[in-house]
Amino acid sequence: MNIAEQKRAAAAYAVEFVQSGMLIGLGTGTTSQHFVELLGERVRGGLNVVAVATSEATQAQAERAGIPLATLDEAPRLDLTVDGADEISPDLIAIKGGGGALLREKIVASASTVMVVIADESKWVDTLGRFPLPIEVVPFGLTPTRRAVEHAAAEIGCPASAVLRRTSEGHPFVTDGGHLILDLALGRIPEPQALAARLAEIPGVVEHGLFIGLVRRAVIAGPHGIRVEEA
Repeated sequence: MNIAEQKRAAAAYAVEFVQSGMLIGLGTGTTSQHFVELLGERVRGGLNVVAVATSEATQAQAERAGIPLATLDEAPRLDLTVDGADEISPDLIAIKGGGGALLREKIVASASTVMVVIADESKWVDTLGRFPLPIEVVPFGLTPTRRAVEHAAAEIGCPASAVLRRTSEGHPFVTDGGHLILDLALGRIPEPQALAARLAEIPGVVEHGLFIGLVRRAVIAGPHGIRVEEA
């Protein structure tokens, strides 16, 4: 299987976790798109679920697929969230936010009884950090916030530059919540918990892309099939 086929295979495996009557969190990104498409097929076949989307893009796709939607205020406790990841390590700590929806993704994941990550094998890593860590920040005071983020990384032994994410047209990327994203290219993150704690202390940081203690199951698709890792 190529990468696209692996993503779809992971999504197809995970859609079997969905049972009628569930409240489902829908992730954002290319792998999650496969899951939404496959879930829509099951809904049109009679499956009874209600979903909460983690981004405007996912909401639009779910609407097209005929999946009934609710807000998190209407459905504050979800049975299951299925989402992709940019990286995931054997302790099931993940980096997310490559699609720019990390804040909403983390809110939805935190409101879920079970979070399942679906990914192709390239996302499974021994040590996090090859993928730049997304950090969602408010626009006000961007320069001091960026400096504080870089200082926090240096303090835990992985100095790096925090780069403002931009669109293909060169404009600052703006999240659905109206925030900006700094991408922190660390190379490796030896202590994810320590970095997460430091980033959470910085005024101006809304959320970071380290998902710690949230993922309960990872469905990893490779060239030779599927494996499932559990916390």
